Amino acid sequence: MIRSWRAATTTLPCLLLLGLAHCAPPPPAAVTSPATGPVANSDVYVIGPGDNLRIFVYQAPDLSGSVAVRPDGRISVPLVGDIVATGKQPMALARELEGILKKYVQSPTVTVIVNSFVGPLDRQIRIIGEATDPSAMPYRDGMTLLDVMIATKGLTKFAAGNRAVVVRRNPDGSTTSIPVRLSDLIKDGDIRANLTMAPGDTLIIPQSWF
Repeated sequence: MIRSWRAATTTLPCLLLLGLAHCAPPPPAAVTSPATGPVANSDVYVIGPGDNLRIFVYQAPDLSGSVAVRPDGRISVPLVGDIVATGKQPMALARELEGILKKYVQSPTVTVIVNSFVGPLDRQIRIIGEATDPSAMPYRDGMTLLDVMIATKGLTKFAAGNRAVVVRRNPDGSTTSIPVRLSDLIKDGDIRANLTMAPGDTLIIPQSWF
């Protein structure tokens, strides 16, 4: 009898543990906002035309300074001359400048800092039509339609916000038109009308019909 009681007391905790393991709720699934969709991974910045760069060459102030990236994608650097900057990451451009400056400076150390940026043309967000401030802006990781409208100061009084479309370029070169409801988003605060933007998107806001 004592032996059976000991067996029971040994088996009972094991059964309880097994039962808890089977009854334990599964770990919560990751939640994705239906309005904005999944957030993209951070991208490394790529230099584009119109960017302003600070070129710093350690212990060589005559070779350091701020330069603008020209429309042809090039910058002019002392002793280096014209060099293509567009399409390169700042660190990659710095290493390339070091390789050229080795002819003139012993063990050069170059740092490239982006003072102000526009970004490559294929990564800009363009807003045309009845926005208060139509413009092109650099794409930022996780940018949404609401961010774009805040940056462009909203809609004009003539805008047909709920007839706006986002034109998105597909990997095969074709385009897709995505209807968006800007009036619902801005005036009514309907966050379901928000949309996660993609690099190269164009937002077209038509004029209302009278």
